[in-house]
Amino acid sequence: MGVLEHLGELRTRIILSIIAITCAGLAGWILYPLILDFILQPYCDTLGRDCTLRIDEPLEGLNTRFMVSAYSGIIMSFPVLLWQFWRFISPGLHQNEKRQGVMMVAFGASLFALGCYLAFATLPRALDFLVSIGGTDLVTEFRAKAYISFIIKMMVAFGIGFQLPVVLITLQRLTLLQYQTLRRQWRYAVVIIVIVVAVITPSGDPISLLALAIPMYALYEFSILYGWLRNRKSTKKISNV
Repeated sequence: MGVLEHLGELRTRIILSIIAITCAGLAGWILYPLILDFILQPYCDTLGRDCTLRIDEPLEGLNTRFMVSAYSGIIMSFPVLLWQFWRFISPGLHQNEKRQGVMMVAFGASLFALGCYLAFATLPRALDFLVSIGGTDLVTEFRAKAYISFIIKMMVAFGIGFQLPVVLITLQRLTLLQYQTLRRQWRYAVVIIVIVVAVITPSGDPISLLALAIPMYALYEFSILYGWLRNRKSTKKISNV
């Protein structure tokens, strides 16, 4: 393709991604009551009773529903976004690489869902830590916008963090990175992962940091294992020839 054709293809993929986010966002608007009850669950578990969120402005309820719908649209359409990205780069790949790329898209979408689930599972402990560290003299009553933004950003941060092996494996497949390099630089990887997690998690509490940093490093090791197995398979194939 020429430059203009690439730009046209990019525009098509962006438009389709926006359509996917919009459709998923409309579903989020319709399912808002169910999504809000789901988001409130960690808060209620922390307090050990029924819980409500506070709004201070007349338009805050409407803005909250828009925010939930928008974030829900991004999360629910993430597999489609990955697919559109793959469709944009796939014309430059060989046929066998295209087939493996479809598996990588499915792998990335599954990891994103797993990351969101892990974030949601650790939220009650994280909230308990954040609420209790201020002392018993403080009354816990979260604002709707602040709380919902915190929960969804945590889920998105975990989902994005779990994309690490997708990036590393793709770089290895493109021969831009070797698994030996990853294995030698594991100490730097630990430091970088901790710093990245501290930046992308909105709470910064130690529970959330460890809950994301440990799986991310495990996924880093998985990427090394993948590279080693791939290299071993290629060596055997060459020796057989």
